[in-house]
Amino acid sequence: MRRTLLSLMSLTLAVSAADLKWSQLPPLPDARGFAGSFAGVSGGALIVAGGTHFIDKMPWEGGTKLWYDTVFALDKSDGQWRITGKLPKPSGYGVSITTSEGLVIVGGGNATEHFREVFWLDNKASLAPLPKPCAFMSGCVLDDVIYIAGGIETPTATGAMNTFWSLHLKKLGAQWQELPPCPGKPRILACMAVADSAVHLFSGAALHAGKDGKPEREWSNDAWRFKPASGWEKLPDMPRVAVAAPNPASVIDSKILILGGDDGALVNFEPKSKHPGFPRSILAFDVKSQTWSRAGEVPFSLVTTNAVLWRDQIIVPGGEARPGVRSPQVWSAPIK
Repeated sequence: MRRTLLSLMSLTLAVSAADLKWSQLPPLPDARGFAGSFAGVSGGALIVAGGTHFIDKMPWEGGTKLWYDTVFALDKSDGQWRITGKLPKPSGYGVSITTSEGLVIVGGGNATEHFREVFWLDNKASLAPLPKPCAFMSGCVLDDVIYIAGGIETPTATGAMNTFWSLHLKKLGAQWQELPPCPGKPRILACMAVADSAVHLFSGAALHAGKDGKPEREWSNDAWRFKPASGWEKLPDMPRVAVAAPNPASVIDSKILILGGDDGALVNFEPKSKHPGFPRSILAFDVKSQTWSRAGEVPFSLVTTNAVLWRDQIIVPGGEARPGVRSPQVWSAPIK
């Protein structure tokens, strides 16, 4: 029987959002950076694994997206990244869940398929596979239960999955449970957080087929709360859209912090090579008053990445800095 798991994402941090002071840790050891990586904490080390970048040309130039399986670890804030192994196969855009037992990798995919596999990164021990292949979903952990919302089943899907799954990590032989889905539109790249004994779901994008048959996004600024005992509840809409903001969102002084995210305002920006990046404002949701406010800005433009609590710091490792462009930067904000 595994020991009790620590729901790191539900911790209330010790400083206010306005007090966050961001600085950079050693960059990831690839100057091109990665987006869609898995990230978390295992064995006391900060972990970044898998992800993608373009090596030859940008996507609008016909460039090829490369998928990686490398697992990097950073043992201390002033240390050097080291390679500790590989994922079972190149992958990205899944969910990574930090527990006191290590890091759980959920789903993800590559250019040709999405995956059902769920496993502990440190020893590759398998957990129950997802009910369906899934990537571009969001996830969090509450009371030793992983929750996964939305995503897409295949790389070419033109509609998001209307799914909400849970897996109890303490129950031997547990299987994924299909729960009532969020009453809003099915979505990809939402932001999730755990606060006040509830799962919160913010923003994301619904999908539909465009005139060319390829998926087009419908941007959303809605917000929802799920309590295991009572189900879903609508929350006040966000001040703006925040698709693919770092996940899962951190909680400071009963406020959930959404760090940037893509608001869709520049989706058709030209020339793409001059794109200025994504919004940097921090949106704060007060779970007690159920109100939104702005809480300053982050000094980076990074989406499709993670927010990891490690050694009393919020860590945002890599991500997409602007369309097609990845970043090796690793940002840190002390919370004590």
